[in-house]
Amino acid sequence: MRLPAILAALAGVLCIAAASDPAERLPNPAQEAHARALFKDVRCLVCQNESIDDSEAPLAGDLRHIIREQVAAGKDDDAIKAYLTDRYGQFVLMRPAFDPGNLALWIGPFLVVGLGLVLLLGRLRNRQPDTDLSKAEADRIDRLSRGDAP
Repeated sequence: MRLPAILAALAGVLCIAAASDPAERLPNPAQEAHARALFKDVRCLVCQNESIDDSEAPLAGDLRHIIREQVAAGKDDDAIKAYLTDRYGQFVLMRPAFDPGNLALWIGPFLVVGLGLVLLLGRLRNRQPDTDLSKAEADRIDRLSRGDAP
């Protein structure tokens, strides 16, 4: 009895989400396709690991609306991305530009891994093997090699 109620609620939520999207679409199919392509390149600032094309967050909806307005105004991809980065920073792009402002973000992980490897190799190289035996250990080895019982 609970399953039909859950399914009805889920269907209602999906219908509301689907009903709001077509009204927002641009009338020109080419412009809508252009806007949809841009949606995949813009990060949802709430979800942070999804594009605004995949996100249902209200801020993602606002960003989609802004992009559609910019596309309808005839702006190209670079102008739209510049507008978004001026307003939200490089983080809004799924693939931020490689520039001096975020150089540490691009190169930092490689430097940390490289430094870790250098330290590891240095420790392995300078490691001294423990080959010095005590007198008792040497005597025991001699007895075992002769076949005497321990």
